[in-house]
Amino acid sequence: MIATEVQRTPHVHRWTRDEYYGIAALGFFEGRHVELIEGNVIEMSPMGTAHATAVGLVSDTLRPSLSPGFFDRCQQPLDLAEISEPEPDVAFIAGHRRDYGQSHPDRASLIVEVSDSSLDYDRKEKASLYAKAGILDYWIVNLVDRCLEVRRDPAPDPAATHGFDYATVIVLGPADTLSPLAKPQAVVRVADLLP
Repeated sequence: MIATEVQRTPHVHRWTRDEYYGIAALGFFEGRHVELIEGNVIEMSPMGTAHATAVGLVSDTLRPSLSPGFFDRCQQPLDLAEISEPEPDVAFIAGHRRDYGQSHPDRASLIVEVSDSSLDYDRKEKASLYAKAGILDYWIVNLVDRCLEVRRDPAPDPAATHGFDYATVIVLGPADTLSPLAKPQAVVRVADLLP
C-alpha cells in the first residue's frame, strides 16, 4: 500500500493575549511599537512631531473636561478581547487609575486616535474593532484634513472589517465644539485638539 499525502489548507494562527505577552517577554518586540488586533500583531509607524503634539493636546484638553470620574491613558493597552489589546493614543476610563493595578481596563468611555499616515487604518480597522467592543464614543483627530471625526452608535455591519461599525459619523472643523458622551455638560473646542 502506498502512503498518500494529506493535503491541508494553510491556517493563519491568531495570537492570544497570553501568547502575545509570552513572546514579548522573550524580547521579540524589543524596540518596536506593536499592538494585538484580532489575533494579529501589528507594528505601528513611528510617531511624528505633529502626532505627538496632538496626543498631548487631546489629553491636556479633555482631562479637565472629564474629571472627576475619569482618567486618561495615553498609548497604553486596553484588554478588549482575548485576541485584541490595542493601545489607543488616548483613552478615558471611568474610575481611578489605581483600580487597574492588576489588569488593564477592558472598556473605555472615550477613545481618541490621532491620525495622519494611519487615517485609513483608524477609520476602518480600529473603528470596527472599537465598535465591536461596544465603545460608544470614538474620535479621530484627523491631522490630514485638520478636523475631528466623531463616531458613535456602534452597530453590527457585516461589511465592516470585524463585523461592526459606527452608525453615526460626524465631521467637525476647528471652529466647532462638541461634548463627550460621558460628560454631556462639558464643551470641547475642536481647535484645542489640533496642533
